Amino acid sequence: MAEAKKMMESPEWKKKMKNLTNDKTFKESTQAAAKAMEDPNEAAKLQAKMEHMMKKGTAELKNEAKDTMAEAMQAMNDPNVMAQAAQMMKDPSFQQQLAQMAKDPSFQKYIGAMQEMMQDPSTKQQMDRMADSFRSAL
Repeated sequence: MAEAKKMMESPEWKKKMKNLTNDKTFKESTQAAAKAMEDPNEAAKLQAKMEHMMKKGTAELKNEAKDTMAEAMQAMNDPNVMAQAAQMMKDPSFQQQLAQMAKDPSFQKYIGAMQEMMQDPSTKQQMDRMADSFRSAL
């Protein structure tokens, strides 16, 4: 949140927003959206479209998380990769980077998608085996 505030206070961002709000196309689009929202039927259509887009985006995020996790599990089967990962985890600067990354809202969504995957018993077993292997490498 602090980074967003910092960005919004920057002169460059303020200039871009001023240019955007003065743009004729932007003004027309904003007015058209406001007018569309006045009509209950149009508002319902827009809401349904947004809900569909959210569901589709969530499904794509889950699929991406699943694919990434499968690739990570496959890579962790290699003892060299496991040793490199263990070495990286010992590095304080890498730990700090991980802590920063964990605070990122987009990463939180990704973690949420992965948590759902952990409900699958076979995926959970694979993750447990990978975690045990990783701990032994440390």
